Amino acid sequence: MVDRPDSDRATGADEARERPPNVVLVLADDLGWSDLGCYGSSFYETPRLDALAAEGALFTDAYASAPVCSPTRASVLTGRYPARVGVTQFIGGQGVGRLCDVPYFSSLPLSEVTMARVLRDAGYRTWHVGKWHLGDRRTWPDRHGFDVNIGGSHRGQPASYFSPYGCPALDDGPDGEYLTDRLTDEAINLVRSAGETPFFLNLWHYAVHTPIQAPPDGVEKYERKRAELGLDDQEEFSDGESYPVWHKRHQPVRRRLVQGDPAYAAMVENLDRNVGRLLDALEETGQAENTIVVFTSDNGGLSSATGSPTCNAPLAEGKGWMYEGGVREPLIVRWPGVTTPGTQIGEPVTSTDFFPTILAAAGLRPPSPAPRVDGVDFGPLLRGEPFERGPIFWHYPHYSNNGGTPAAAVRDGDWKLVHFFEDGHDELYNLREDVAEERNVHSQELRRADSLAACLHDWMSAVQARVPAPNPSAAFEDLPG
Repeated sequence: MVDRPDSDRATGADEARERPPNVVLVLADDLGWSDLGCYGSSFYETPRLDALAAEGALFTDAYASAPVCSPTRASVLTGRYPARVGVTQFIGGQGVGRLCDVPYFSSLPLSEVTMARVLRDAGYRTWHVGKWHLGDRRTWPDRHGFDVNIGGSHRGQPASYFSPYGCPALDDGPDGEYLTDRLTDEAINLVRSAGETPFFLNLWHYAVHTPIQAPPDGVEKYERKRAELGLDDQEEFSDGESYPVWHKRHQPVRRRLVQGDPAYAAMVENLDRNVGRLLDALEETGQAENTIVVFTSDNGGLSSATGSPTCNAPLAEGKGWMYEGGVREPLIVRWPGVTTPGTQIGEPVTSTDFFPTILAAAGLRPPSPAPRVDGVDFGPLLRGEPFERGPIFWHYPHYSNNGGTPAAAVRDGDWKLVHFFEDGHDELYNLREDVAEERNVHSQELRRADSLAACLHDWMSAVQARVPAPNPSAAFEDLPG
């Protein structure tokens, strides 16, 4: 049974309530905050997403709930922080360093109330297309409220972006068919089948996750572009410290210094083109004016491992790190009749907020009793009304494969405090003045730092966040291998 606000019962359903809005949620994989033209990229070309931002609202300070994929995906669906759900690492990930690893759930528990379940109970058709990476077959999308699942499985990446894909829940296409094109075709077919029933399309692309593979014509275009820009003569990488996670301890962290990978650029442009194809289908079917479109990413761009295909500058670091490059995301929302075209929103929001925001837009709220929701409805921001989000928290008690170490963080207003578990030190940044997190002002702002540290500690206690323990093994230099 889905609860509707009392005001709706009292006033009766108007025309909008009789035909609630469709929802299209497009989640890219590993797309960085700086990877779109409308967010400042001068190398990647994203005309359709730039146009979408001009038609709706662009968020400058939107966040993922984790610097890796599975925890953020869980937070999107449930409105709950990963520490509360128990999915705190990308599923299948593990590693030790100076600290032991922390146990986590290897699937999204069936006890969680997902956005899809609430919308389906309210009469929506619910469709999942693309990556899932939230557990084995017992916890695939069809077990979490989706009527249709195309391509969603335990896999975190495809074997290849060119068919055969090696993706469970997705039949291979003709040899050479491109995965992002295929998933968009599937989504468009669902939109065209919708009829008069409202729908929730959860389109979670595998792009731009590794393997970095793109159609050859796109790669050739960006090879010419990088030559024209003189990137062939620039230093593109910097090798730094050894990875702190032991299984990569003999490798240096390789950071990309400038956007210039032709294959990655072609993947970004192909993703952009396919978002445009989906938007065109909404127009052609007459659905666009009654459809909320949300576009975002699950974590920061991959900038310090596995070929380091992108650079998140001016943000620090990227995927797997608690700095801004790991968690700050592009977020574009178009809600016809609600969002003023060309709006830019600077108030911080995070991925837990999609759950209450989308349900409220549909005139719904989570059933009661239900697990606690951490997200906040940011609909007032979309309507140009006052909004107070309150602090945003992160808890990633794991080593990433990208150079990051176990950490937790809180942002309140312009201030962000990061707590590192290896040695217990804190760092404090004023993000309004220092988005690159170059100036740690902890020693100059001790009172503020202590207040934020106490706030973070209280939150971690409330959600029963697990803290990694020291590794009792000998120093990794003495281990074989």
